Amino acid sequence: MSAMDTDNDEISVVLPSTTTSGLSIALHPLPILNISEHFIRLKLQKQKPLPFTLGALLGTQNGREVEIVNTFELALEGDEEAIDHSFLVNRRDQYKQVFPSLEFIGWYTVAPIPTSRHIGLHSQFTGYCSTPLLLILQPTANLVGSADGTRQNLPFKAYEQTIEIKDRTSRSVFVEASYNVETGEAERIAVDWTAKGGGSGTSLESHLQTQRAAVKMLHDRILVLIQYVTSVIAVEAPTDHGILRSISALLASLPASENKTFREEFNTESEDVQLTALLASLTKSTNILNDLVDKHTLLTASAARRTRLQMGGARLGDWH
Repeated sequence: MSAMDTDNDEISVVLPSTTTSGLSIALHPLPILNISEHFIRLKLQKQKPLPFTLGALLGTQNGREVEIVNTFELALEGDEEAIDHSFLVNRRDQYKQVFPSLEFIGWYTVAPIPTSRHIGLHSQFTGYCSTPLLLILQPTANLVGSADGTRQNLPFKAYEQTIEIKDRTSRSVFVEASYNVETGEAERIAVDWTAKGGGSGTSLESHLQTQRAAVKMLHDRILVLIQYVTSVIAVEAPTDHGILRSISALLASLPASENKTFREEFNTESEDVQLTALLASLTKSTNILNDLVDKHTLLTASAARRTRLQMGGARLGDWH
């Protein structure tokens, strides 16, 4: 199903900007990255400019103070108007085992503005949270930031559901809630690492590049000495006893590196370093493979669900 298209004649389900929410929301960088990646992936897979994107928000809530820390993707059932509650409960419980302090606090989607369809979906989350939040990514929004940084220059808007009473009738509507981006030390490092291309420019790489340059310079100078001694032995260069004495003193000052004990210890340390690098590479590959399997399982489950629905419809047609 494509993105939620808004009808020009549809009554707005968002209260005017003069009405504000009393929530204090702290949005962490990880949900921003997760939602953006989810939207871009679906956009490329379905070849649609605004595919329907749905996920859950995890965080903490203390009174009117809400902190959005993490997210996970959600699945739909049937005509994509009903939430797959079993999938939601399973994923929520899995996250709860790893992050006991995080609770389900709302959901996210991608759309220009909230519509009546969002109201219908929002009501399905009240069983997991009494006052769920709605976080919307607006990729087509015109971003306008302020010089003092009081306004967030991000295509995200947070909403809280409330009841509007007008002409003796009531209806569910959304009221926009302001938020601040809150970043911890570990998140700042991760975001900086991601922004620089996943590793380029980090302090570790700079340290390794400095060591490589120093080793290369030492290697070049040793080659110069070897070439000079070789030329003197071949009588291709004049003999300079002062230079030869300096080379001999340099060699004598070096520690004995050819004895058996040193070689065994050196080989052991070298093997340990190589094994550590191999384990790090295997761990990274395992994490990538795990993410790929999760995404493949999700896509396969969605395809299998559609196939079962089609087969069920075919059987009903046969009965008729």
